[in-house]
Amino acid sequence: MSKECLCRDCERIFQENNARRCAFCGSPRFIQHPELNTLAIAHLDCDAFFAAVEKRDNPSLASKPLIIGGGKRGVVSTCCYIARQYGVHSAMPMFQALSACPDAVVLPPDMPKYRKVGKEVQNLLLKVTPQIEPVSIDEAYLDLQELLDSSVMSPARALIRLTNDLERTLGISASVGLSSNKFLAKLASDFDKPRGFSIIGTNESTSVIAPLPVRKINGVGPSLTKRLAKIGINTVSQLQNWKEDDLVQRFGVIGHRLANYARGIDPRPVKERTRRKSISCEITLESNINDLQVLKPIISELSQRVTDRLNSSKKATQTIVLKLKTSDFKSLTRTTTLNYPTKRWQTVYETALHLLTKEISPGKKFRLIGLGLTKLGENGEADPPNIPNLGL
Repeated sequence: MSKECLCRDCERIFQENNARRCAFCGSPRFIQHPELNTLAIAHLDCDAFFAAVEKRDNPSLASKPLIIGGGKRGVVSTCCYIARQYGVHSAMPMFQALSACPDAVVLPPDMPKYRKVGKEVQNLLLKVTPQIEPVSIDEAYLDLQELLDSSVMSPARALIRLTNDLERTLGISASVGLSSNKFLAKLASDFDKPRGFSIIGTNESTSVIAPLPVRKINGVGPSLTKRLAKIGINTVSQLQNWKEDDLVQRFGVIGHRLANYARGIDPRPVKERTRRKSISCEITLESNINDLQVLKPIISELSQRVTDRLNSSKKATQTIVLKLKTSDFKSLTRTTTLNYPTKRWQTVYETALHLLTKEISPGKKFRLIGLGLTKLGENGEADPPNIPNLGL
């Protein structure tokens, strides 16, 4: 039986048992995994972020070893992957870094610029899902369960499109880990940097993480690593042999976490850290379309997705925004504000459909459709039982 493969370059799906290249574009970069379409927790980490931004802005640095750091601390903030081949790494004293790589270019950190790009990264992430937990300026967890429950696009495919968008629009790359929880997703994102995409399936988690050193576990720093080593625990497989009660007795509360992580268990949810001001999603169409009957189910799917998010956040909306991009790349935005807040899919769908219907005309085709909800309120009123008047 053939296995499903997902190309990381052309983003297309093909079936093949022993594939070496994409059946469509010939790229060797594709994903094949038994749980490819059932996992929904991801960790995204931009590759050598500070250095990548500087190389993007100054192409003459592209082939050179680059170190970001110095200043009063005299340490490496980050470095590019060329410099890492010489043994340079974050937090290394600058004199050691330059001793290991004397030809490196050294630049001081430009934090205002990095924060600006970091915000642009987050905005791209929010186009995929609002369920984002930022970890740092260039790193975040994503909960893509909503995509798993819909027929629009799988989480894996959405993540591939996201990393491609990062490269196309921002000129930086990222590595992704996809799994069933945050702990495993973060481990996976570090497996194949840079530009990596790694998966740890639920059924294989204990065997995949078994050979890893215990320092790879969240919260296991140098001090705890030494304490674990004193009782013969250097790898996750050795930790798996210990009972949870024994670990708690020796290490206190963190013993519970050690026992769970060693078995690939992590109950922590992906937590949003920013107040939500709007909810939106969009779909890039496979071909340019102007047939309302073809577009109706797409509007229905978008309406369902945004109202699901609306209800999960216990909010109501009063403004519906339709975003359109035409075949000649013109962007259109159409907005309606209702007389009352709503949580109902039917109201959102009918309003969006009404806005779309007014834009249908001969020769006017669309390549992208998006739907947004703004003017959000806390626990707003539900719709009245009658069908809303859409004669706007």
